[in-house]
Amino acid sequence: MKICNPLFQADMPDPDIIRVGNDFYMVSTTMFYMPAAPVLKSGDLQHWQIVSYICPNIADNDIYRLENGKNAYGKGQWASSLMQYKGRFYACFVCHDMKKTYLFSTDDIEKSDWDRIELEAVYHDMSFLCWEDKVYLVYGNGEIRIVELKKDFSGVVEGSDRLLLDTPKEGLKLRCEGCRTYVKDGWIYLLFIDWPEDRAEKRGKRREVCYRLKDPFGSYERKTILYDDMWRPGCGIAQGPIFADAYGNWYSVMFQDSGAVGRVPFIMPVEWKDGWPVLGVDGKVPESFTVPFAETKTEEIIRSDSFSHGENILKKQWQWNHAPDNDAWSFTERPGFLRLKNRKPALELLEATNTLTQRTSAPYSEFLVNLDCSGMKDGDYAGLCALVEQYGQIGVRQRDGKRNIVLRRREGKRAPFEVAGKGIRALKEWYSVTENEISMEAEGIWLKIVFRFNSWGHGAETAAFFYSFDGENYYRLGEELALFYSLSIFVGARIGIFSYNEEKTDGGWADFREFIYRNKEE
Repeated sequence: MKICNPLFQADMPDPDIIRVGNDFYMVSTTMFYMPAAPVLKSGDLQHWQIVSYICPNIADNDIYRLENGKNAYGKGQWASSLMQYKGRFYACFVCHDMKKTYLFSTDDIEKSDWDRIELEAVYHDMSFLCWEDKVYLVYGNGEIRIVELKKDFSGVVEGSDRLLLDTPKEGLKLRCEGCRTYVKDGWIYLLFIDWPEDRAEKRGKRREVCYRLKDPFGSYERKTILYDDMWRPGCGIAQGPIFADAYGNWYSVMFQDSGAVGRVPFIMPVEWKDGWPVLGVDGKVPESFTVPFAETKTEEIIRSDSFSHGENILKKQWQWNHAPDNDAWSFTERPGFLRLKNRKPALELLEATNTLTQRTSAPYSEFLVNLDCSGMKDGDYAGLCALVEQYGQIGVRQRDGKRNIVLRRREGKRAPFEVAGKGIRALKEWYSVTENEISMEAEGIWLKIVFRFNSWGHGAETAAFFYSFDGENYYRLGEELALFYSLSIFVGARIGIFSYNEEKTDGGWADFREFIYRNKEE
């Protein structure tokens, strides 16, 4: 079967992959979106579907409830590591906002909500290392450390944390991080990303480097194993696993910063030469190559949803922005609809709970939904949004018993890094907010947002906002919204269904049906 790059045209960063029999399982980063840490499954390495989530929520606190001005934007679940060990599955990730590392285990990788243990330390970008019947976490940025886990995985062995590698500093704007560890033929292999500084003759880009050691206490060698940016100059493809299929063929999946759509994964063959993994073909990531599998199609990671569900259980493609208020949403109160109830006030989109989201896909994503406004009260605002730092939202707002179609969007020059790095409060002060408004008499309306990710971040990336009263004839409202990727959010642009009250806590509700996704323009 021929396999093509990119693996997804959607946000799927920080992958780790293991094989179980003939199936492959991948974990990725979704940060503040809940449930956390998706697990994907594939039988052919080209088609993947989300089969479970490692945990439903990080913590029950103000940060994840979006209360008292706190949030986890740009933080949350980072760079999960995955392994199978003595018949059980383990996953681990760090949360910098909680200053903790979370260690999970399960006997069924396709079951959500794994058993978990909290480690009271930050093991940044860690990876499991199994060596001589002991299990370690290898972690860090620049200074790479190693710590031993207890036999029963209840915590770390006291006094075992030590420096493993002190990686180079000179000429780098990012030192080694994003660890993935492997043991093969008596060698320990440690894979990292780093990022050389720009030079007059050459622009720096992220690359994948490998260290190999004969034991965790010995000397090491270092080699660059991938230094390629494919069709996005300066955006190196790096950070991810290597793994083998049942036939002994090796592969790697690494991601690339790909504009507003997010960090997109690429797959490539791996050869072993002179005891080193060699990624790609002639040092490059191929546009396509063949794998020895029959095609095994799966459900897509971005999908339409009728909302006709007999239980209050989300389909796997959905995630909430932060932790949901589970008493404030339902499929069963009005069969055939998603009902979002406005129980908490919010002054803006990024403060609102129960915004339901999916990824977007390059180069084109179109999303539609039908909104029934009959349950709305004064102060309620409900609709569709493009969830990014400089967001836009189109929906219906009710004030003084009257309803209007409202497009709200952030405007202004893109916030510089020193502002974005201060978080959502600083961004709220940086951007202005504009509105376009049209009066509305009907009880229901169709809403649509069209995302265009042209040339993977090289051309204009935009979202446009539309409304319709019959579901066939659509009218654009306002100007297009410029899209870009930002570290303040640290994930790709998402579509969101929102409903909140801008004035008080006892708002009404919004009923949504027939959420439709299209990846081609009709």
